[in-house]
Amino acid sequence: MKLEGNVILITGGSNGIGLELAKEFRARGNTVIITGRDQARLDAAQRQVPGLKVIRSDISQAADIEALHGQVLSEFPDLNVLVNNAGVMRKTNLHHDPGSLEDFTAEIDINFTGPVRLTQLFLPDLKRRANAAIVNVSSGLAFVPLPISPIYCATKAALHSFSLSLRAQLAQTKVKVFEIAPPATQTDLLGSFQAGDLEGTSVMNLQKMVQLCLKGLASDHLEIRPGQSNLLKLMNRLAPGFILSQLSKPVARMLAEALES
Repeated sequence: MKLEGNVILITGGSNGIGLELAKEFRARGNTVIITGRDQARLDAAQRQVPGLKVIRSDISQAADIEALHGQVLSEFPDLNVLVNNAGVMRKTNLHHDPGSLEDFTAEIDINFTGPVRLTQLFLPDLKRRANAAIVNVSSGLAFVPLPISPIYCATKAALHSFSLSLRAQLAQTKVKVFEIAPPATQTDLLGSFQAGDLEGTSVMNLQKMVQLCLKGLASDHLEIRPGQSNLLKLMNRLAPGFILSQLSKPVARMLAEALES
């Protein structure tokens, strides 16, 4: 994938990995549009990154996705790169009453349903571009789950599987399908987690992680697994029971805390 001269849409681009990617792509002369649900965060991102374009949009909502597609094609008809980055991660105790079913499944709508819908809408346009790419941001937890976040991990496993199928179906087109599977990274995504929840995990510096991703994109490495993500995939192949038991250790703490509260 060429890293210059693109028109790039990044969902969830107002902070974390999405914003860091936006900064790096803008520094290389690309036109970059980011989306997010929080207008204040979008405005702050725009102040940080000169020339950044912002559109408020909630990718968990089908109507918002359709409106986003129409606006992007109207204002940026040469769009050639879609980065499905928006995501949320929660600790979920499945013993508890979930309350609203819509809230309980919000991670599915944002992390998986949204990217699938966006891909389906933008695919006909991307297929007409000479240099087009879809970049799905999954997680190292797509390969083995962290059981205190069962829904998040399931959505990322689904996105990984979808990326494999999408790549196979687009093999005879000019659209390249990349998957970035970040390890635990220093972003707001981990804000609600305690140190014990990530026992044995090395949290990667955001800037370093994004630099590795850009290097992978530039070399057409279709599945990019920085840091411990590569180890998770390897361990899940060689010793799946062992690595799952290691990542299951925080469950006992989560259940104990629930009983005390």
